[in-house]
Amino acid sequence: MNTRGLRSQLKDSVPVAGFCPQGSYGVQDSLRSGFTSVKNELLPSHPLELSEKNFQLNQDKMNFSTLRNIQGLHAPLKLQMEYRAARQIQRLPFLQSSNLALDTLRGSDESIGFEDILNDPAQSEMMGEPHTMVEYKLGLL
Repeated sequence: MNTRGLRSQLKDSVPVAGFCPQGSYGVQDSLRSGFTSVKNELLPSHPLELSEKNFQLNQDKMNFSTLRNIQGLHAPLKLQMEYRAARQIQRLPFLQSSNLALDTLRGSDESIGFEDILNDPAQSEMMGEPHTMVEYKLGLL
């Protein structure tokens, strides 16, 4: 019997007091395990919250599967390539992009939603230094 291998297995399976997330006084050791966030531990406040959060993704999946069944494999692939190309069109990093091409492809350019009223970039509290933001995006910083 190989005692060296057995000793390393026992060593790995027995918890050591210094490495557990709880400190010696029953308080979490933030230096070793990091800060905890109560928000991450909370459940959704409403059963429909997860459904609403993933609505656009679910809608796209349903549209792609329907399009694939009707027109074949090429149609959803072409549409996904167009979505990807429309997402890459951006303004400078310090200016908010309206994503008009993506909205037109999805057909949401004719509807007014919550984000259209309360997501006005002109009323944004965050405005960064333009030169620093461009240099960061280009990888110069």
